Amino acid sequence: MIERLKSLLSKIGADYADLRYEIKTETKVIFSGREITEVSACPADGYVLRVLKNKALATITFTREEDFEKALKKVLNNAEIMAGNDCVPVEFATVPIIKDKFIPQLDEDPEKITLEEKIGLTRHYNEIVYKVPKIIHTEIGYNEVIREKCFVNTEGTEIIEKLVTTRISGSILSSDGRIIQTVRVGIGGSNGFANLRNRDEQFLKKAEIASKLLSAQPVKAGAYNVILNPHLAGVFTHEAFGHFSEADLIENNPTMREKMKLGAKLGAEILNIIDDPTLPGQLGYYKYDDEGVAAKPVPLLKNGILVGRLHSRRTAHAFNEAPNGHCVAEDYRYAPIIRMGTIFIQPADKSFEELLTILGDGLYLCDAMGGQTSGENFTFAAQYGYIVKNGKLTDMVRDINISGNLYGTLNNIQAIGNDLKLGEVGGCGKGQMNIRSCYGAPHIMVKNAVIGGV
Repeated sequence: MIERLKSLLSKIGADYADLRYEIKTETKVIFSGREITEVSACPADGYVLRVLKNKALATITFTREEDFEKALKKVLNNAEIMAGNDCVPVEFATVPIIKDKFIPQLDEDPEKITLEEKIGLTRHYNEIVYKVPKIIHTEIGYNEVIREKCFVNTEGTEIIEKLVTTRISGSILSSDGRIIQTVRVGIGGSNGFANLRNRDEQFLKKAEIASKLLSAQPVKAGAYNVILNPHLAGVFTHEAFGHFSEADLIENNPTMREKMKLGAKLGAEILNIIDDPTLPGQLGYYKYDDEGVAAKPVPLLKNGILVGRLHSRRTAHAFNEAPNGHCVAEDYRYAPIIRMGTIFIQPADKSFEELLTILGDGLYLCDAMGGQTSGENFTFAAQYGYIVKNGKLTDMVRDINISGNLYGTLNNIQAIGNDLKLGEVGGCGKGQMNIRSCYGAPHIMVKNAVIGGV
């Protein structure tokens, strides 16, 4: 395939061009309640062609090789139209030429597991949930996405890379006839099918939490000192901070660009945040992005000071900063955009018990349940929590929302745990869906968090 792509690329008269061919195969098994509502295996393929001509960047996608000439004529015409209409000039940062083939090491290749076994394992976890009293409904499914990518560009880069993502995830609903509670559950990753086996405890624990929430009291609204568990702290890191580390989201926003200047003091001195897609075995692991650039770990916040940001080749040149391999597409239907890989708060030295002691009185909040950001302000829901008194966990609470300002919260982080945990099931819907977007954190303690409740 590489030679065929190179042959097609040789026909292009432009300053730069790249061509990505990709086969994407998605397998789904969906249970709604105890019934299977979907079993599907859908392979599809296509091409993404980008050309840079007269400092105008244009992209086109197509699904049949015989449509290449038509697509090429159109994308070149689009670039010329943009260049003739005073578009923002585009230049790419220089990157090394790469020739490589990367196939990840898997602990059990899901392509060698029968569909019957995938259905059976999903059914098994679904049935475990119903053993817990007051569980009334589930939406649990198996999802497997395999991307086989071939990338070439006119600079000479040639890359073959395969990405394998599996998960079993969904929601669990409980009810006592008076109220309904919902929690989410998920296991998975990018390192093979074996990670999905022997995980009964994960589904049982979440079902028990859903059941116990029925007797929990709604949290009382107010300002609290809180401990966020790794999942909730990770979602905060991704949603509230991480997106402003993506150069394309701030480049045309003068206010945020000023606030996110390298060297700005944004958070507490104990706070370090990094995005590292090169961690093997983690959901966000990849070797090359969809511009053919090697992925690199990028320290973003060091001792509370902004020291880096995530780039495509275009934004790296525009910001006069180094490219770092963070330009990723959902699949063959899309041009790549800047994405986080594996973003997390780096661990410090406090055990969870020490954090509880430091907290004294407050709240322990667990697992994100959706939310939104508006500029530098955010609101996230927690799936459940506990009141902390004298450093001890006491009553469970529900219906929890945490709100705040990004910079105020970064500065209010008082202590950081030593128990870093990265998510197995991620996801980010910025423009396109990125199912491998991974985030995490250790437990962190935040003072004066605004909690919405009754």
